[in-house]
Amino acid sequence: MFNEAEFRKIVLNQGLTLEEVAKYLRINPSTLYRKMKGESDFYRSEIQSLCELLHIEKPEKIFFA
Repeated sequence: MFNEAEFRKIVLNQGLTLEEVAKYLRINPSTLYRKMKGESDFYRSEIQSLCELLHIEKPEKIFFA
């Protein structure tokens, strides 16, 4: 299960917006919101990109909580 609160916290700590994160992933912001709400899954490549962008060292705490 995706830990939305922790993800939002990390995004804010990096000084980014969710719209900027969506743009980085090359997806529509509404698609990112659906993924965050569990209506759709993150692809492995998206998780890897997010870990690089947001300097996430333990992705299991966010993407597989």
